[in-house]
Amino acid sequence: MNRYDNIRPFIVMDIVREAAKFDDSIHFEIGQPDLPPSPAVREALLEAVSENRFSYTESRGLPALRELISSLYKKNYGVDVAPERILLTPGTSGAFLIAYGLTLPAGGTLGLTDPSYPCYENFATFLNARTKLFPVGPEETYQLRPEQIRGSAIDALQISSPANPTGNIYTPQRVSELIGACREESISYISDELYHGLVYDGPAATALQFSGDAYVINGFSKYFCMPGQRLGWIIVPADKVRPAEILAENLFISAPTLSQYGALKAFDEQYLDETRREFERRRDFLYKELSTLFTVEFKPQGAFYLWADISRYSSDSYAFALEMLEKTHVAATPGIDFGKNGTSHYLRFAYTRDIAHMAEGVRRMREWLKNR
Repeated sequence: MNRYDNIRPFIVMDIVREAAKFDDSIHFEIGQPDLPPSPAVREALLEAVSENRFSYTESRGLPALRELISSLYKKNYGVDVAPERILLTPGTSGAFLIAYGLTLPAGGTLGLTDPSYPCYENFATFLNARTKLFPVGPEETYQLRPEQIRGSAIDALQISSPANPTGNIYTPQRVSELIGACREESISYISDELYHGLVYDGPAATALQFSGDAYVINGFSKYFCMPGQRLGWIIVPADKVRPAEILAENLFISAPTLSQYGALKAFDEQYLDETRREFERRRDFLYKELSTLFTVEFKPQGAFYLWADISRYSSDSYAFALEMLEKTHVAATPGIDFGKNGTSHYLRFAYTRDIAHMAEGVRRMREWLKNR
């Protein structure tokens, strides 16, 4: 058996492939912003090209960019993070590999919530690690409880907040409780904070507010609207800087150079605040409209996803998504991409297109469901 035989396919890509067959497709399936980054990013990229900045950077990334990220944590969270602890990575995918390489022993176990982003489990599987899935549900807005991990014999726990696919945010108290439970059980804590900044009803806490030993992952693809630049970062504990650097040197040498130079100008507060407000407007619109068609358990608190229960129509989210695409040319992601805990009767809708585009999708779904 080859190493990749146990990797689950990313089912949303089937939907993307089918949706591409229709010129009038409405897209709720892919989690990438349609907005460009700050215009200053384009200018920085052009300047880097004109100055022939095509060589590798050091493996941890440009010192100036790591300084900016360090300043971001001080300003937004009041946390001092030494730039030496920050490594730039090829997307957050590179950051996951470093985090798992540092926290999972050979044959170790990664704890994940169910539902959660599928690549977590696939990365762990590829590294010959095991995964343990902890069910979470709407009764606590999809937050894991500390008692669920006690005695679980996992080596690391990964939490996503704001979360994909549900859009929920872990309260500061719950983050603190989970980190405390991990400390008691000698479990490494990994926090995926990629959607920080896209938060609508109060601030999201970073794990670094409660522990200097947490592994924190973030990047430029969502809030900063730079998905194709493939640039993420990981913050590691102080005693793991050199091991993380060694992994980076061997796994990818360094993050993309041009992307790093572009990201130096990505911290445009006025532009980013308008980006957040635009996604909040889209959230409010889609939540109101989809709540008339499906069961939506709560208004998403962050990210740009809405988790819709379709059980009044179907218990097979993949078949339902394919039928909906065929009949209406509206594309959404089947819930089964994200785990096994009741996901067969959910769809994930991404509000990453403008309101007019989404309104047309809602109109088509309403007509289809009325006559279905």
